[in-house]
Amino acid sequence: MARKFLYVVAALIVLTIAAAFAYRLFGNQLLRWSTVPSESFQTQAVTRAEEYRDRKMWLARPDLPGNPALWVPTGYTPGQPGQGAAVFFIHPTSYISKAHWNAPLDDPETNGRAELFLRGQASAFNGAGDIWAPRYRQATFGAFLTSMADAERAFDLAYRDVDAAFTAFLADVDPKRPLILAGHSQGALHLSRLLTDRVAKTPALKRRIVAAYVVGWPISMTADLPAMGLPACATPDQTGCILSWQSFGEPADPSLILDVFDQTNGYTGAPRKGTQMLCTNPLTGTPGVAAPATANLGTLYPSADLKTAAIAAGKVPAKCEGRGILTIGEGPSVGPYVLPGNNYHVYDYSLFWANVRADAERRLKAFR
Repeated sequence: MARKFLYVVAALIVLTIAAAFAYRLFGNQLLRWSTVPSESFQTQAVTRAEEYRDRKMWLARPDLPGNPALWVPTGYTPGQPGQGAAVFFIHPTSYISKAHWNAPLDDPETNGRAELFLRGQASAFNGAGDIWAPRYRQATFGAFLTSMADAERAFDLAYRDVDAAFTAFLADVDPKRPLILAGHSQGALHLSRLLTDRVAKTPALKRRIVAAYVVGWPISMTADLPAMGLPACATPDQTGCILSWQSFGEPADPSLILDVFDQTNGYTGAPRKGTQMLCTNPLTGTPGVAAPATANLGTLYPSADLKTAAIAAGKVPAKCEGRGILTIGEGPSVGPYVLPGNNYHVYDYSLFWANVRADAERRLKAFR
């Protein structure tokens, strides 16, 4: 019996080593195989802005009971309702199935994950104003890992929902109220398109922007930024500008992102290949600099069920390196969702939660 047990243990060790070796050799290919849908893209009806008058179309907005964006860790409180800026937040990908290219709006698991993201990300802005966060038919996770035409169609469908929600948001907000725009990952992708399609072409809207947090999505300094209507934030209290970062532990391997990014053209029409990406250090609010862990006002450390988190200051440093990657040293133990390449993508906001909060409030004060 003991010998059989040892054989089983040995076999499991061999399988584990083999799996690790296979991932090292074929990791990106395996990830694509397991997440990219095999079905063809399915055309769906366009969502109209009027449909976003219904509270059911929102994950967060000021009049929504149980608003997850109002969560705060111990020691913090949300701002007063109706005060400060109106915040439009676009949540990241929470649909990970390969069954479809786009998420159903009523999928409970997908919406549950999105609410968790709002607690850990959008909540950073609840001291600066009221938060609106729409449901939308987001593209599935695997769409990020392929250049197939169906992936572009999936992203376009998702963006049309976000655009409709943004129209409804603007109609619902006092036209004199300052605006903060924010998103993460897929949400940041759609935000970059909103900036290009709506903000850049509407001077009156542009003048209302306190800042745009386009986090967890690469922005080419030369192929994207000139078309997005706002400059990169150069100082900690600048307004009407864009912040962006992508967090990696060291050693960092951003190839999974860059492989796709370098195959595309930017919003200016120029190729993104080999271009520098915007990297704002969230600890300083300025681009291309380094800051020690002592500058970090607070990182969120989530509970096991992800429904709450403790906050601790002075734990995570940050510096912009290479083509515009934000490195954070070895990386803290904040959860099991570090992606291949030592990519702390899921934690882009929570690593610097208190600094993002202070940044938004500081820029809002300067805007006034």
